Amino acid sequence: MLLVRFSFSVFLLLSHLLSLSLLHLGRLAETAPVPSSFLDKPKSLKVSMTTCLHLRRFSTFNRNNTIPHRTIPEPKGQDLDFVNVVHSHLIHSDWDKLKKLSAHFTPFRVNHILLKIQKDHVLSLEFFNSLKTLNPISLTLETHSIILHVLTKKSKFKSAQSILRTLLASRSIDLPGKLFDTLLFSYRMCDSSPRVFDSLFKTYAHMNKFRNATDVFSRMKGYGFLPTVESCNAYLSSLLDFHRVDIALTFYREMRRCRISPNSYTFNLVLSAFCKSGKLEKAVEVLREMESVGITPNVVSYNTLIAGHCNKGLLSIATKLKNLMGKNGLEPNVVTFNSLIHGFCKEGKLHEANRSFSEMKAMNVTPNTVTYNTLINGYGQVGNSNMAGKVYEEMLRNGVKTDILTYNALILGLCKEGKTKKAAFLVKELDKENLVPNASTFSALISGQCARKNSDRAFQLYKSMVRSGCHPNEQTFKMLISAFIENEDFEGAFNVLMDMFARSMASDSNTLLEICDGLCQCGKENLAMKLCHEMEARRLIPEGFDRAEPFNSMTEKENRTFG
Repeated sequence: MLLVRFSFSVFLLLSHLLSLSLLHLGRLAETAPVPSSFLDKPKSLKVSMTTCLHLRRFSTFNRNNTIPHRTIPEPKGQDLDFVNVVHSHLIHSDWDKLKKLSAHFTPFRVNHILLKIQKDHVLSLEFFNSLKTLNPISLTLETHSIILHVLTKKSKFKSAQSILRTLLASRSIDLPGKLFDTLLFSYRMCDSSPRVFDSLFKTYAHMNKFRNATDVFSRMKGYGFLPTVESCNAYLSSLLDFHRVDIALTFYREMRRCRISPNSYTFNLVLSAFCKSGKLEKAVEVLREMESVGITPNVVSYNTLIAGHCNKGLLSIATKLKNLMGKNGLEPNVVTFNSLIHGFCKEGKLHEANRSFSEMKAMNVTPNTVTYNTLINGYGQVGNSNMAGKVYEEMLRNGVKTDILTYNALILGLCKEGKTKKAAFLVKELDKENLVPNASTFSALISGQCARKNSDRAFQLYKSMVRSGCHPNEQTFKMLISAFIENEDFEGAFNVLMDMFARSMASDSNTLLEICDGLCQCGKENLAMKLCHEMEARRLIPEGFDRAEPFNSMTEKENRTFG
């Protein structure tokens, strides 16, 4: 017996010592420096801080949080009587009697009335909307939550999202967090559907509130809810509209980890994301992935890939993809051919562009305004105004509507060839078509006058451009300055340069030096000094520039005058 007690005591002592050792090791591990090898990341794994934050938010930890079950106290006394009376008026559509009671509505009473009529979603929504004018103060966040539960349970998602949009238009910082919590607390009380959270996620997506959408997605997962693929598509689409390609692709990967099955629209969005980021090989992999999961790529899938390859100048691959469409039973449409024609025109391959144009007509694909504008612009860029004019005439014969882009392309082509009178005639035609010249129209006209070394006329057009409210771009300013310098009108170049500075644009250092030297040589030292001050203020002093040169030039001139 003594031996057993002794053995048990030894066992307890050893267990205690082992626990202390493990605790000590744990503390050492916490305070010990992290080896540098853990911190060093290969270059291929480097991602932006924004992407890291979204990766953290999208991480798929399996959290099984319990949905809280919260109730509100039952109405008693006058509250109970009021709820019953209003309920009776609502059932019998006695809205006049209801208006007389509007001053006595409280959030507590309104919530109980909504809970009492929640099975009739039409009546519930009608009552909720009436309160916006009868007693808007009674519409609390909890009231909004109840009506949202009622509507989403009956699959009235458009009405629910309309209410959410109005509510979320508020700029309250803590509203998003409170709204999710309020929906969660009232979820069981209203015997709701997970689609209420899906509607919230989708509304954030449509409103481009990406951070809020991400937070809702993470919290939904924590309670065992997942958004529908349609809502995920809305989020992906909004992200791509704002060029948030990295976040969109991260979210797509999280969708797959959460086993949210993508549909053809999802895959097309992912194709677009990879094409926009220039990862064409990845885009082709997505096309194969579609086929592997039993989703047949459609015309949009191929058009997205074709446009991506055309933008990169990979026109032979784009053409092969177009041919592959036919083999897979898909007919190329106007978007397909527009992408190819644009790609060929961009590379100056007008013969191939015209061949695609002929092919689309042979396949009974009707060219639209974009098709004709692309071809006209392509011919205009290479200075072939005759062919541009022929395409324009065909456009008119076929009754295709012209727009300002049509005329800008024609004007540019004429101006490149120095045919400024014909270009001016087309500008007059704009009035007949109820079209207004824009910045591109003026830039084309200015380029025509600059090509003819008519800097004064170019400057007049520039002034007209500014008066009409059009904003010149950097290229327009540089054209004007070059024209003035070529005509040795350095004062004119200086005036344009000052306007350029005023619009927060800057010219290159060689041009600045040339203007400064030119001003000194033509006796405009005061303007040269002013230019130097402007250059210093904007930190645009070119390397090796002598700031004293304008001053020295001015001193020499004075010495010659008074010597």
